[in-house]
Amino acid sequence: MDPGHDGVGRAITDIAEMRGCNTVLFLECRKRQDAYLWLGRQNGGPSVRFHVSNIHTMDELKMTGNCMKGSRPILSFDESFSRLGHLKLLKELFVDVFGTPRGHPKSKPFVDRIMSFYYADKKIWVRNYQIIEQKAANAMEANATKKKTGGDQDSTTSLVEIGPRFVLNPIRIFRGAFGGQALFHNADFVSPNQVRSIERKEKGESYENRKDAQKKRKLRSEDIVLPYDPLDSVFR
Repeated sequence: MDPGHDGVGRAITDIAEMRGCNTVLFLECRKRQDAYLWLGRQNGGPSVRFHVSNIHTMDELKMTGNCMKGSRPILSFDESFSRLGHLKLLKELFVDVFGTPRGHPKSKPFVDRIMSFYYADKKIWVRNYQIIEQKAANAMEANATKKKTGGDQDSTTSLVEIGPRFVLNPIRIFRGAFGGQALFHNADFVSPNQVRSIERKEKGESYENRKDAQKKRKLRSEDIVLPYDPLDSVFR
């Protein structure tokens, strides 16, 4: 189903309005194997539709990191989100959806994770990391840490991936919520149905080529006739 065409999008925005939500994140599944993500503002847009791929969960990859429930994330973007026009708009949507509003009653007074967004291969790669601060257990470790960092800090900060990790391929950006005028269209996007159709066609052509080669090989073997040798029966 396409939320922008069959009224589902309108129902989602109505539910968001009743719940007092300013932004909407809707996961759309098709054929039990394709995932699409709608993301945007529910009151007048804009909104964007992504194709989600390369999804890996914390349990699947055995990631060791963990974060506290309700923690506020730091959002990190690479330089592409300040250079490309459509990525500037997507950055604002990501901040609205994944960021924690200032003074929100359910927000926690601590930050222990980072959500990173990278643009590569015309797709957006999303990673989620836990911030770990390791303090020195004794004076010797504290002194070694200070020498290593070149400052007065007696602790080190590192990042551990906690997942999930996934890739977002933007398809279209709409002016409204779940539809409206298209502000951006990804001409390089190929739907999973088309990819599977091409793969089936290639497999079919490969089978036909193999059968044709077998037929030609059989015809060649039949055409090969050894010349008659009069001495062939002498030594039997």
